[in-house]
Parts: sequence; C-alpha cells; structure tokens
Amino acid sequence: MAMNDLHTSLAWLPRPPQDFTTLCLSVLASAEDPGTRLQWLASHALDEIQLNQLARQVARAHERGYSLAPLSPFKLGLISTANTDFIAPALVATALRYGIALQCAEAPFGQFAQQALLPDSEIKRAQPDAVLIAADYRGLPLRPTPGEVAAAEGTVAGVLEHLAAVREGIKRDSNAICLVQTIARPAESCFGNLDLAMPGTLRHLIDAVNRGMASSIAGTEDLLLDVAALAETVGLAEWHSPLEWNLAKVPFASMFLPLYADHVCRLICALRGKSRRCLVLDLDNTLWSGVIGDDGLEGIIIGQGDPTGEAHLSVQQTALSLRDRGVVLAVSSKNHDEIARLPFRTHPEMVLHEEHIAVFQANWNDKATNLKAIAEELSLGLDALVFLDDNPSERGLIRRLLPQVAVPELPEDPSLYARTLMASGYFEAVTFSAEDKNRADFYRDNARRVALQKEASDVDAYLASLEMVISFRPFDDVGRARITQLINKSNQFNLTTRRYTEAEVRDIGRDPDCYTLQVGLTDIYGNNGMISVVICRRGCGDWHVDTWLMSCRVLGRRVEHAILRELVEEARRRGISRIIGAYRPTKRNKLVEDHYAKLGFSITERCEDGTALWQLDVASASCDELPIPMIVERSGFDVIAAD
Repeated sequence: MAMNDLHTSLAWLPRPPQDFTTLCLSVLASAEDPGTRLQWLASHALDEIQLNQLARQVARAHERGYSLAPLSPFKLGLISTANTDFIAPALVATALRYGIALQCAEAPFGQFAQQALLPDSEIKRAQPDAVLIAADYRGLPLRPTPGEVAAAEGTVAGVLEHLAAVREGIKRDSNAICLVQTIARPAESCFGNLDLAMPGTLRHLIDAVNRGMASSIAGTEDLLLDVAALAETVGLAEWHSPLEWNLAKVPFASMFLPLYADHVCRLICALRGKSRRCLVLDLDNTLWSGVIGDDGLEGIIIGQGDPTGEAHLSVQQTALSLRDRGVVLAVSSKNHDEIARLPFRTHPEMVLHEEHIAVFQANWNDKATNLKAIAEELSLGLDALVFLDDNPSERGLIRRLLPQVAVPELPEDPSLYARTLMASGYFEAVTFSAEDKNRADFYRDNARRVALQKEASDVDAYLASLEMVISFRPFDDVGRARITQLINKSNQFNLTTRRYTEAEVRDIGRDPDCYTLQVGLTDIYGNNGMISVVICRRGCGDWHVDTWLMSCRVLGRRVEHAILRELVEEARRRGISRIIGAYRPTKRNKLVEDHYAKLGFSITERCEDGTALWQLDVASASCDELPIPMIVERSGFDVIAAD
C-alpha cells in the first residue's frame, strides 16, 4: 500500500462487496429496516460513484416515506465560495456510516455571504442543526502584498471580519452550530522558501487567517474542520486540481471526495456524541511481534533498535496517547491470563502497563464473547468499541457477529498500524475537559468496583463500604461542555434521549422555569466525575422531567434514589405539587423501562408510540431516607422560598 493510498482509499475500511450495486438497488425492495442495510453498505470504503448510488437510495427512501431508524436525523446547511453540487450526495451517503440520516440544504453557487445574512435564505428556512462554512482561498479577498506588514495585517483582519459576520448571521436566526473550514493553501509559492517568512505572501496570509479562525472559535460551541491539515496530509499538489477548478469550480480533486466527506461526517458524529470511547487491543503481533505463549518473554520483539519492534512500540505509544485524552484501553487475547500479563509486568521495553488497561480479557473464549464481556464490565455499548487486531480472520469474525464494533483494516506492514488507526478518525473529539482526561481512570476504577461487587455477598454492605459522596449543582458555565457531552452520548440510562446543543444547554440553565442538576460522585476508589444530568420544566405547578440520564458506570449504586430525594426536596421548597416523568422507548434504553415504577411513581398514560407517562405526588412522596449511607453535598443554588 502506497503511503497516500491509506487516505485516498479509506484503507481502514473493508473493501465493498463485488455486488455492491445490486445490493444497493435492493435496499428499498421492502420498507423493512432500510436504515440498517444502508448503514452496512456505507461501512465500506466507497468511491465517488458508489457514494452517489447510496445517496440516491436515501433520497428514494425519503420520497417513499420510509423510516431510516435507527439512524439519527441531522440537517446540515452547506455554504461555500466554491461549487458544492458534488459534495452534498457524498455527505449524505457517508453519514450513514456513522449512524446518521443526513439531509443537506445547499446554498446556490455564489451566495456565500447572502445565505448567512438574509433572514429568509434557503439555509435559514431549512433550520439546520449545523452549517458547514466551506471557504476556499480563491473565494476570499486575499490580495498578496509582499513585504507590506500593515497591508497584510489589514487583509487578514478583513477576511476574519467577513467570516465572523457569516457566523454571526447564521447564529442570528437559528441555533445552528457552525462548522468552520480552514483554508487549504495552494501548492505554488511566489518566493519559494521565503514564502513562509515574507509578510503579505498568499501563504503568510492564509496561515494567519487559519490561526485567527481557530482562535475565534476557541471557547465557543462552533467547531473547526481542519481542511488545511487534511490537504497537507495528502499533499497540496494532489489536493488542488487546477483542471477541475477551471472546469467546474470544484475546490479540491474529486478523488479526495470520500476522504473529505468522511472528515465532515466524523465531526457531525462527534457532535452527536457517537465517537468511540474504548480501544480494545489484541496482543500477539499487534502490541509486539511474536507469540508470547510460544516464544516466551525473551522471544517477542518490542522496542528500540529493531524496525519491527519499533513498529509495535508505535502502536503502544499511540494507544497511550489516546488514553491520555480519555480513551479507555482494554485487552482481548486468546491466551493464558498469567502469560498474557507477563510483558506488561516485566518487559523493560513495554510502554503500556497493567494500570493502563481498564479490562484485561485473556482466555480461550472467542473474541466476540470477550468483547461483549468488556463492554458489559465497562457499562458501555458495543458501538463505543474499536477493536485492533492484526489477524484478518478475527477482524472478519467481529464484523460478522458484532457489527456495532468498529474494526479497522490493518495492512501487512506493522509500521503502518498506528497511522491507520489514527487516520480512521474513530475517536474524533469536539471538546476536551479535565474530566475527559481522567475518563480512562474512571472506567478502570469502575471495573475494579464491579469486580469487587461480584465477590461481595451483601450488596448493601458493599455499597456502604464505598463511602460515596454525591454532589448536586445547577447547570453552570464550568460544566456546560460536559453536560452537553453527556446529553448527546448517553443512550442506555436515558429516559427521553432528547439531544441539545451547548447553546441550548446554556439557555436551559438560564431559563427561570427550568430546574437543572449536574450530579457528581466520588468514593474510596476516586472521583467518578459528572455522572447524571436532570432537566425539569415547570408547567401549571408541576415539574415535567424533560431529561434524566445517568452514566452506566454507576448503575446499581442507588444514585437514582439520591437524585429523586433531591428533586422532591427542591420541589417542596418551590411549591411544586407533582413531578411528571416520561419514558420514551428506544432500541437502547430498555434498561430504564421501569425506572419510575421502582422510584414509586404511578403510571398515568401509555401512548401509541410506546411512551409512558408517570407522576409522583410531591407532598406524599416517601423518599426522605436513602437506602444506603451517602454523603450529600450541594453548591451553587439560590435560596428560593416556596410560592
């Protein structure tokens, strides 16, 4: 595999089936589950023609009124200084890969600013969830003034003001998040090696604009799509096609369309909380060269001084870097447990150690069984896992038995393992907080709690021994990013699965008719971080529970009882007579079907769509005593007298 083929061919994805066209045309033969079948077809490395075929099937499904569940709907506005006619179908087809039913609203060519600024533009009328602002250097006033510092600064400031006005125009009439694209500079230079240092050259101007865009977006809910970095990764001379620009004002070579669409859609995926959270590692010939059970500790190859050893070391270093930014690491290996752990404990060249691994599954079970066990122990869905294994048979098995798990294809050369994993974008991030940084430790510690609980005969005594401290705070600026992340990622313990953007979370926190909670938990093993979010909306003297979700890593610890007690106490202080909760069933949240019943609510209605409405009389609610000892801490609340 040539270096650039990794990106242009999306080499981490399996090749499409030979009968792709036939399978694509047969998707809508019946209305039964077309969303799942479209997603499976999209999970392959598709070219531009195949993406268009798939997009046409999506359009036909919409025309026939077919549901694309379980795919999540998302509307994307697309404004550009270049031609986007060929981009929208590729985005629609690629989004299927990420579990998203995408609809695109395109601005007419040549109406970049108008679509953002006019209140009744096509983009505004579509009410998109996000708008992709795809500016090209040829559509911006970037007039080179070599050597003229003041003129260059003025040019950069003018372009940044123009782009800021576009963002502000979008925000003025919608809650859409802006995905702002950085600018890929041209391959040609005017001064050669002096271009970078010379103020006012096109390269100098574009670099300054990109830095300014990144700076302006930092701390906001808007996101950066770093096309400049993508173009440089594959090569600027390859990225820009003068012929295609001259013919059709296409901003990049069409062979990169699948790659570009994948980068846009992985950002949307992360925005919707669908990024992967756990990397499951094979051992033999993945983390080291050789078979530890046959070759022994001295026979495996790992570490500096050997090309193969350094290739596998790079995989470990990459895994550790991912862990440092919050990705949970696990091991699945067909091996004797004690033998599999030996390199982690005693090999001097190992970068990964046992304390870095949240769950270690080394046994003779099939790997599908082990992956299920890992997901269960971590309280994660299978769709949170990425499985890295050098063995194509094992990869094929997991794809067939557990299609929810991401399984990157790996080349024969182990020196490309790490690059292939990172090129896949499975762990795309839109925020990074202190809690994200500590997430791997949270999951590792929770796995230890689960293991201890399995050994304990008295669950209540075990929970009491954890010495839990639960904390309650209203929504605030500090927690907003994490609150939004939880709202968009939580599926299993989520009563309504409503999704909100960071701007909407901010507005909810400021709404006097909304009562909000962000809930934290610590115990003797450490800090679990934020583990629950609650939103109650006031109506006619009642509280309607709009959102109640909880991290699955604290299931079975009676936290919901403490949250209910907090809700009831605050409702009494505010003169609320009833708490009304809804359970809206999905394929993922059956876990909480009886949540309200277990807490003493009475059912009042069952709707045709399966939604169940429950109510609790605040005055008579008997939840003053917690079922287990737990210290309660509160902060940030205003003192409110009862009405």
